[in-house]
Amino acid sequence: MKLYRTADGAVIETADGTYSLPGFSWVSIFQHSDAIALVQKAIKSGKKISGGFTALAPISTQEVWAAGVTYYRSRDARIEESKGSGGGDFYARVYDAERPELFFKSPAHRVAGPNTNVRIRKDSKWNVPEPELTLVINTTGKIIGYTIGNDMSSRDIEGENPLYLPQAKCYDQAAGLGPCIYLTNEPMPNTAEIRVIISRAGKEMFNNATTLAQLKRKPTELVEFLYRESSFPDGCFLMTGTGVVPPNEFTLQKGDVIAITITHIGTLQNTVG
Repeated sequence: MKLYRTADGAVIETADGTYSLPGFSWVSIFQHSDAIALVQKAIKSGKKISGGFTALAPISTQEVWAAGVTYYRSRDARIEESKGSGGGDFYARVYDAERPELFFKSPAHRVAGPNTNVRIRKDSKWNVPEPELTLVINTTGKIIGYTIGNDMSSRDIEGENPLYLPQAKCYDQAAGLGPCIYLTNEPMPNTAEIRVIISRAGKEMFNNATTLAQLKRKPTELVEFLYRESSFPDGCFLMTGTGVVPPNEFTLQKGDVIAITITHIGTLQNTVG
C-alpha cells in the first residue's frame, strides 16, 4: 500500500483502488503497533476516488535523520572530497567501524515535498543530490515502511572540514521526501534499484543507479543505533546513505531537475530553486 499526505488529508493506494481517508491522523501510523491494520480499518470508512491529487511531503511532526558512508561508493567520495583537509581517514574508518555515522538532517518544516524546490547553499560551489532509501520508523523503533529521500549536500563545505558536516547537510529545503510512504511489513529486497536522473534545460546530465545489495549495513542495525539513547514520540525518518554519486566535475545549478526512483515506492522529483 502507498500512503500519501495531501492538503485534504491522507490518501491510500491499494490493489483495489485509491481511497481518501477523512479525519485520518498522520501521526497515528507512527504511534500504532500495526500501521497496516490501522490503515485497513480506516479504508472501511474512506471514500473511493478516481481523480488525481497533489502529494505533499509525507511528514508532519517527525524528525529526519541520516546515515553516512554506508555504501562503498559513498566512502570513496567522502575520502576524495576530504583529502585536502586530512579528513579522509575518518570516512575510511567509519565504513568499517561497528558504530555507523548518524546525524540529524532536518525538522519537518525544512523538508521539500514532491514537485517542489530543493535548494543549494549560496556559499557553496560544489553541490549534489544524494538519492537514498529512507526508513519510516514508528515510536517503538519498528520499520513500518519506506519512502524516497534526497539528502542534498554541499561537498566542498563537508570536504573542507568534517566538523562542517551540519552546515553542508542541514539548511532550508536540503531534504526531499516523497512521494508516499510504502507501507509494508516486509524488508525491501536487495534487488531494489535506486536510480537518479539529473536534467538541465531538458538535457540529461547524469543517470546512474545502484541496488540495495550494495548497502553495507542492515536497516535494522541503523535503527537500533539511532534508538539507543533517543526517543521519538511521533516516530522518525532515517535516510540510509547513498551509493550513487555524480562525478567530481559535476555540480548542481539552479533549475536542475532531480528525479529519484526506487523500486516499489515510485519517483521523487524536485527542482533546484
